Amino acid sequence: MNTKSIGELGVARTLSRLLESGYAVSLPFGDNLRYDLVVDDGQRLMRVQCKTGRLDDKGSIAFPVCSSANHRGLGRRDYRGHIDAFGVFCPETDSVYLVPLCAVEHCRREARLRVDPARNRQVKGTRMAAMFLVGSPADSTPHSISR
Repeated sequence: MNTKSIGELGVARTLSRLLESGYAVSLPFGDNLRYDLVVDDGQRLMRVQCKTGRLDDKGSIAFPVCSSANHRGLGRRDYRGHIDAFGVFCPETDSVYLVPLCAVEHCRREARLRVDPARNRQVKGTRMAAMFLVGSPADSTPHSISR
């Protein structure tokens, strides 16, 4: 698959899982915005940029927190001020994670969500994937996404 197809699949899986979990989801018109979805958790609307994460051999899911527009001479750009959260689809775990921007604000190029505990038992500063997991299809109650 090319990168555009991978991105489209990530958006589709994220959209589907959010709907199955009881969130209301809107699609913005056009493709000139920095976010892919608008998610309503019943309390607020959030602009969500969808990313595809990859599970590494150390037990964490890595996903980019900036966009690369080198081909247009714009370099790397972060999403601060443009989105409220990342929707991360991980094909290896077949899971979707809704990660508020504030949870990864210190990350410059990529962020990681721990699926397995760290081998060195480090807990401080660790983002456990389970904290951001969007529920299974049986879960029909939206949870607040303000974390």
